[in-house]
Amino acid sequence: MQGLIGKKVGMTSVFDENGKSIPCTVLEVGPCVVTQVKTVENDGYSALQLGFDDKKEKASNKAEIGHFRKASTAPKRKVAEFVGFEDGKYKTGDVITVDLFSDDTFLDVRGWTKGKGFQGVIKRHGFGGVGGTTHGQHDRLRAPGSVGASSWPSRVMPGMRMAGRTGGRQMETELRVVRILTDSNLLLVKGAVPGPKGGYIIITK
Repeated sequence: MQGLIGKKVGMTSVFDENGKSIPCTVLEVGPCVVTQVKTVENDGYSALQLGFDDKKEKASNKAEIGHFRKASTAPKRKVAEFVGFEDGKYKTGDVITVDLFSDDTFLDVRGWTKGKGFQGVIKRHGFGGVGGTTHGQHDRLRAPGSVGASSWPSRVMPGMRMAGRTGGRQMETELRVVRILTDSNLLLVKGAVPGPKGGYIIITK
């Protein structure tokens, strides 16, 4: 699908024509540079490779520097491929801005959630914990409880919710475009977007 790379700026709220407050996430979308045009003849499929957010050459390896020089642009921190663009419309070095999108439409926004590390079942799955502490403190307040039967099947069944690594995964949500600020390359979408402030996101139609 056609799309762009962006960055999460933060959250705010705007008022609609009826005076209702709409919670919005502000996204900095583009400008993205076409760093490679992939064709069926050369690559087996048709797509555009886009780059976003400049980085210094000293932070890039020789392969990256050479690749981006072909597109006459500085090395980029984030690169992604998008399909669905019209064949022959864009060439290497072209810049695509937030104008690709329009107001009051729905877009798929994909981000990476905040990594929480290894967490227990209460934080990871929302377990309620056990009882009170009438007879004094004990060490089972945040324990998961029983994880399986005894004599049969004598094992923990697949899918059992247990402690483990939390966050740091890719998550996609469909959100409505509230406002587009072309001059500053900002896109306001209704609702929350996964990831921290400054985190990269992928927006597709």
